[in-house]
Amino acid sequence: MGLIDNAKDAGEATAKKVGEFVDDTKERVSDAADQAKADAEVSKAQADLERAEAEREATKVKNEYKEDLR
Repeated sequence: MGLIDNAKDAGEATAKKVGEFVDDTKERVSDAADQAKADAEVSKAQADLERAEAEREATKVKNEYKEDLR
C-alpha cells in the first residue's frame, strides 16, 4: 500500500500546485487588466486637460481681440 499512498500524495500535491498556478495566473492577468485600465484613464485625463487648455487659450485670444476692437 505504500506505493499507492505515495502516488496518491504526489497526485494531490501536483493538483494543489496546478491549482495555485492557475490562481496566481488569474491574479496576474487581473492585475495587468487593472493597470491597463488605469493607464487608459490617465491618457484620457491628459487628453481632456490638453483640450481644456486649448479652449482656455482660444477664449483668451478671442477676449483679447474683442478688447482690442473696443
